Amino acid sequence: MWYRNRYLFILDTAICLLIFPLVLFLRLDRPDILPQAWNDFLPLIVPIVFLKLLVFTLFGFYRRAWYYLSLSDLFPLFYAVIVASFAVALLTLLINNTVPTYASNWFPRSYFILDGLLSLIFIGGSRVMVRVVFERTETDWHPAHPPTGGRKRVVIVGAGDAGTLVAREILRKRHKYDLVGFVDYDERKKGQRIQSHPVLGIHGDLPEVIRQFRVDEVIIAIPNAPGTVLRRVLEMCKTAGIPTKTVPGVNELIEGRVSLKEVRDVEITDLLRRLPVAQDTAAISSFLNHATVMITGAGGSIGSELCRKIAVFNPARMVLLGRGENSIFHIEHELKRLFPHIPLVPVIGDIRDSLKINWVIGQYRPDVIFHAAAHKHVPLMEQNAEEVVNVNILGTKNLAEAAVRHGVKRFVAISTDKAVNPVNVMGASKRLAEIIIQDLARSGGETTFVAVRFGNVLGSRGSVVPLLKEQIAQGGPVTITHPDITRYFMTIPEAASLVIQAGAMGEGGEIFVLDMGEPVKIVDLAKDLIRLSGFEVGEDIEIEFSGLRPGEKMFEELLTQKETLGHTRHQKIFVAPPGEPITHAQLEIYLQELEELARYFDRPALRKRLLEIVSLAEGLPRSGPSAPLHLEQQFES
Repeated sequence: MWYRNRYLFILDTAICLLIFPLVLFLRLDRPDILPQAWNDFLPLIVPIVFLKLLVFTLFGFYRRAWYYLSLSDLFPLFYAVIVASFAVALLTLLINNTVPTYASNWFPRSYFILDGLLSLIFIGGSRVMVRVVFERTETDWHPAHPPTGGRKRVVIVGAGDAGTLVAREILRKRHKYDLVGFVDYDERKKGQRIQSHPVLGIHGDLPEVIRQFRVDEVIIAIPNAPGTVLRRVLEMCKTAGIPTKTVPGVNELIEGRVSLKEVRDVEITDLLRRLPVAQDTAAISSFLNHATVMITGAGGSIGSELCRKIAVFNPARMVLLGRGENSIFHIEHELKRLFPHIPLVPVIGDIRDSLKINWVIGQYRPDVIFHAAAHKHVPLMEQNAEEVVNVNILGTKNLAEAAVRHGVKRFVAISTDKAVNPVNVMGASKRLAEIIIQDLARSGGETTFVAVRFGNVLGSRGSVVPLLKEQIAQGGPVTITHPDITRYFMTIPEAASLVIQAGAMGEGGEIFVLDMGEPVKIVDLAKDLIRLSGFEVGEDIEIEFSGLRPGEKMFEELLTQKETLGHTRHQKIFVAPPGEPITHAQLEIYLQELEELARYFDRPALRKRLLEIVSLAEGLPRSGPSAPLHLEQQFES
């Protein structure tokens, strides 16, 4: 970088040489003494220039890419000029006191002020000119991509910080795009100019802007926009036959920098985009920093994301437990690459194996356990009821009891919205696992138990989105069970962040409920995916309705009929207080019944008894689910 900036070094040398006589000329307003003053102080010019260049070098002037000049780069320049002026003052003071020739010739005190001001003006101005010339050169001509007539005319949706940065990149690399202007939701911005280009209207004017200015492409540059906004813009562009791209969401942007490399096609997660999760990092650090953390199901979608986010808080050691050797292998090597300083312990094991689980926890003594291992596929578990009982219920019991036995400080179990008023064995198994957690929380041991309940996660294994994408890739048809079926959705990173946050908040026995937003119709999700894939619903890809599958509900709920959600200090996390507990003895009887039925593979009886036990534990008659109660309705009632 220094070699590249050698011309700036030469320029700075010339500026420093010029400033010396210029300051004397401005300060000594008597022409008759100017020649004598010049002869007296001429020997000082070399050490002064050398000293100033040394200061500039120490401040990294010649390691900076000045053609990317920003406001933050001007502060080091300002500080360097001040330090250089002080250094020159000290040098002249030293010479004045040690060299007899200069004992009677002292610089005017205002010299140093003028020297600093002129240095700031000339050197700062030279850097600004570097940026201007570079942008003009990149705009007018790029050696690898000379201007052609094939550039796309583009409009940026969003005249904020992200839009401005994207516009700057477009203007700097005009070989691909010609910027027409902006549209924005804020009507007050209409008519303003950003990067010398006008704000042409508000979002509702987009179709007219596309038609009037013959726009070829639209870039959405609103990183924190909700999915409804993106969906509306996407629909307008689709109607006009214009391709649409977007910048990443807030959580994906690094240090606020946006470039054309990060502009990509709109994805389904963008249409369900939610505001970024705010974390209480101090609270999370207090129980994760320098702790041994064990994650079950560490190779799964949620488990692996928990590993990534936990590693950020610098635990002393991470124990990665899972049944699948390939998934554990991959997450271990990813963590080694990203966090080489954190000791990792990969363990291939099954939570059903009480001897192995007891040995692992006793051997590695985790302070915190995040329990993500579970069977989650609803229709498949209807046909394999014994598996869901052995893993989700008895496996959770093995793990939780071993945690109590070895003094684990905190145990965070991941649950599901399907545990609310369950009509399938998977949901019932997770509800019974919650009851086991609450029972152990009342036992008075050292371990703090909490459960975290949330809905479907986009992109997780077994979720609906990968299946829909696969059907679209095969040319359809896309199969959906019912036109009115709805589900809650959130992204994997958001779910993992909130699980960790809830784990830091628990005091024992709580069931935390994550704010999942509004439920989404699966048919709407399918239509969005078809359009994002470049097809038309009904023309290119058909949607077929196959009917509800065994154990499938029309909608999911986040709380039971008897639960009342309470606020926590986090706006996206609510708490369902423990209801009327069943006795520990009665719970043990229920679990023994289920274990016996699972041992003999009596699936119909096992399914029936599991649902009965959950109803008895809730104190409710067996019936279908009630109408869904959303979070905002809960607080209004």
